Amino acid sequence: MATPRDFDPACENPAEVAGRLGVDPDVGLAAAEAGERLRTHGPNELRPARRVPFWRRVVAQLADPLILLLFAAVVVSVAAWLIEGAHGWPIDAVVILAIIVLNAVLGLVQESRAERAVAALAVMTRAHSTVLRDGELRTVASDALVPGDVLALAEGDRVGADARLVRANALRVAEASLTGESEPVEKDPSTLEGRVPLGDRHDMVFAGTAVSRGTGRAIVTGTGMATEMGAIATMLDETVEEPTPLQVEVAHLGRMLGRIVVAIAIVVMLTVTIVQGVDTPAGFVTVLLLGVSLAVAAVPEGLPAIMSLVLALGVQRMARRNAVVKQLSSVETLGSASVICTDKTGTLTTNQMTIQRIVTASGVVDLGGVGYAPVGAATSKGRPLAEGPLRAEAQLVLRAGSLANDAQLAERDGTWEIEGDPTEAAFLVAARKIAGTTEEAARYGRVGEVPFSSERKMMSTAHRHEGGDVVVLSKGAPDVLLRHCTRLRVGDEVVPLDAVRRAHALAEIEALSEEAFRTLAVAYRPAPELAGDDAQADAAGLDEAAEEDLVYAGVVGIIDPPRPEVRPAIAEARAAGIRVVMITGDHPATAARIARDLGIIDEDGIALPGARLDGMDERQLRDAVRTVSVFARVAPQHKLRIVDALQAEGLVVAMTGDGVNDAPALKSADIGIAMGVTGTEVTKEAAKMILADDDFATIVHAVREGRVIFDNIRKFLRYLLYSNMGEVLTVFLGVVFAGALGFAGASDEAVVLPLLATQILWINLVTDSGPALAMGVDPEVDDVMARPPRGLHDRAIDLGMWVGIATTGVVIAVATLLTMDAFLPGGLIPGGTDTFETARTAGFTTLVFAGLFTAFTARSATSSAFRGVFANRWLWGAVALAVVLQVAVVSWAPLQVAFGTTALDAMHWAVCVAMASSVLWVEELRKLAIRMIARRRARGAAGVAVRPSGIADTRPR
Repeated sequence: MATPRDFDPACENPAEVAGRLGVDPDVGLAAAEAGERLRTHGPNELRPARRVPFWRRVVAQLADPLILLLFAAVVVSVAAWLIEGAHGWPIDAVVILAIIVLNAVLGLVQESRAERAVAALAVMTRAHSTVLRDGELRTVASDALVPGDVLALAEGDRVGADARLVRANALRVAEASLTGESEPVEKDPSTLEGRVPLGDRHDMVFAGTAVSRGTGRAIVTGTGMATEMGAIATMLDETVEEPTPLQVEVAHLGRMLGRIVVAIAIVVMLTVTIVQGVDTPAGFVTVLLLGVSLAVAAVPEGLPAIMSLVLALGVQRMARRNAVVKQLSSVETLGSASVICTDKTGTLTTNQMTIQRIVTASGVVDLGGVGYAPVGAATSKGRPLAEGPLRAEAQLVLRAGSLANDAQLAERDGTWEIEGDPTEAAFLVAARKIAGTTEEAARYGRVGEVPFSSERKMMSTAHRHEGGDVVVLSKGAPDVLLRHCTRLRVGDEVVPLDAVRRAHALAEIEALSEEAFRTLAVAYRPAPELAGDDAQADAAGLDEAAEEDLVYAGVVGIIDPPRPEVRPAIAEARAAGIRVVMITGDHPATAARIARDLGIIDEDGIALPGARLDGMDERQLRDAVRTVSVFARVAPQHKLRIVDALQAEGLVVAMTGDGVNDAPALKSADIGIAMGVTGTEVTKEAAKMILADDDFATIVHAVREGRVIFDNIRKFLRYLLYSNMGEVLTVFLGVVFAGALGFAGASDEAVVLPLLATQILWINLVTDSGPALAMGVDPEVDDVMARPPRGLHDRAIDLGMWVGIATTGVVIAVATLLTMDAFLPGGLIPGGTDTFETARTAGFTTLVFAGLFTAFTARSATSSAFRGVFANRWLWGAVALAVVLQVAVVSWAPLQVAFGTTALDAMHWAVCVAMASSVLWVEELRKLAIRMIARRRARGAAGVAVRPSGIADTRPR
């Protein structure tokens, strides 16, 4: 027996395929032989995705560059503790380790939640198939199918394996999940002359697709990983998953901070050693501790935990909007997306065939509404359809199409559902939109049928009216049906279908096709020869002879319509600088029509077919993706190449889809988005985010959420680094200028430090963490959708932020050191009488309060701190808690001992608050200057863009 991979069954006739696979199509396999083949080929199932072991997931959480930096800080802290004599506990190291553990736990918990959410979306059912074995039809589990099995296909069946058709009777198969084709595909066992794209293999049926109409027999040629779905699963295994932009940014930030920390520690330790003449072992230990303190001050220890919490909160907000995020770092990625690549069928459209237009002799009727819900108005030239010839003709078309029909429409639990062919169901839906049509159709009963076949491209039924008359109703391809028509229905009259009228009808049909409608024509004829009681048997045995001398009633335009919420969502995305690209397996004309309706392309835009992509090299494809926004008739490998080409252009790509054919591209994209309702399990596994409601508009909400999250990450980065830079400069400048500031004469310490290591740790881990976390839930200060997406190489900490960090750090350090100087005798500000411990406590307090003022200035890089100042109640709560904690550490005896503080009086507190507020006023002046410069540049740009004559200058700038 040949293996399925040894030949192409689509290009061999059924007898040859049966011979190769050792089976008689009329008998099927013997049960014993089927069992032997099952042992040889294995179960008919896809190879499950490899589960990541728990220990690898833990390592992944700990391998973050910022976490590695914290591990380094732990090592240095423990080393310094050992050098000091290992007295007590190494508090710094213990606290930092606790933060590392907390961060890892948060990440693991969120991943587990996402897995449970994905599992809840999955519908766990075991599929079954009908096969011919030992000459008898049997129902077996689909995972027990083997090559050579003979499938018996019927309407509603799910195809269990790839198979070569032996015979087919009006067989149509829905292949949207595999090829993206929106309409069920007609199947025909005639042998192909050569290899063709997957969507055009009419003599094959494929695993995972569904029979929408007709019956057939087919020989299984491929199971499990040897199916077309298996080939896609193999592509998934070979697809490299790229890190998210946030992961790249955090890695860069970790490396950068690591270098800064090492540089600061070395410079400060060398400076102190030289300036203060350290030459004793005790002095060197103190200098080493100072280096550790500055390392702790420079590294925002709470950053990883705060970032994880902020992302987790973002995940929860997205979940409430029906977006399930599987990976924390993916939350922000959508905010960086510059391109959204989307499938058409089921994503941009309803995947519910809908009649939108009826064309008859008297005019055109437009039907509103989308999908299977029979809701929508009938209009003509924009006005409600009135009584008259046009209404009568439209009702006749829909009544005849509803009767010559095998589909069913029913409402279940408030949702309208169909059974059977979606195109036929469209007639049932449309008939309910013109009052009286369905009621009149109910007065007829079917008495005969000439079934549809792919060769004839039409079907007919005979129906007896309750009054006794019999009528033959036909529907089919318009060009075919017109050849059977000799007359035309005009109002209540029947007139000859002469050459002029026939040409006019064909022109109307062509016009519908040019608008990407699928067209079906309807005709009828009275059949008095079947009306008598003795003619019942003749009606039941209706044949093709009854399909002559028909009266042409009209033609309908059918389309899989766009979801109503998608167009405004795309408009919002484009306004935010995000390009939407449609990638579909559907026909180019249909894809272009939908893209124009949704605003993806202009009226003169076209779709690029997949066949053209095959002839393009990578450079040509990159040129194409710069300008083409609609790709049609594409295969899974085309989608993957398109995504890769867009990424090669430096774009952040989000890819949406629901079918198995979308899975490799979803995995390769920066963020893959699967449909939760219609999406296949393979697609959900490959995606990083799942839309629980299949609503494209949810993606735009998620983009906004992602941008807000990144803005908030920048806010707490700005806040933490503003504060940390203030700490570093305070210690550095305080040591270097200790003599000028009066520190040296006021303290008998070998190395005079303006801040103790424990005080720095208190600021970083206690007072800073609350406001930083509150910024993670800060509402928008500026409209995040009013600006383009951030570039792939744009840094979270850019030059503008570094300028702000340096400016604010200097202001905080100067305010802190001058506060200390003011309370000490000598120095730059005379008149002080306090001890160095009191002055250091005042400086410590000023530094804390300056950080709290910074929490408000850090909410925006350019807007005033007073804009929406009360919008974030969590920030106010965090600031209030930090104030209470600072009062406690200064005033409560146990904490005074632990942190080296002394009590302050009212004057001390007032001076501390006043000096700390200087950071707010300086930052307000800096932002005002930035806004004034930006406005001046905007006015200048507007002046350049408009010539004195008032004619806009359209030259590129």
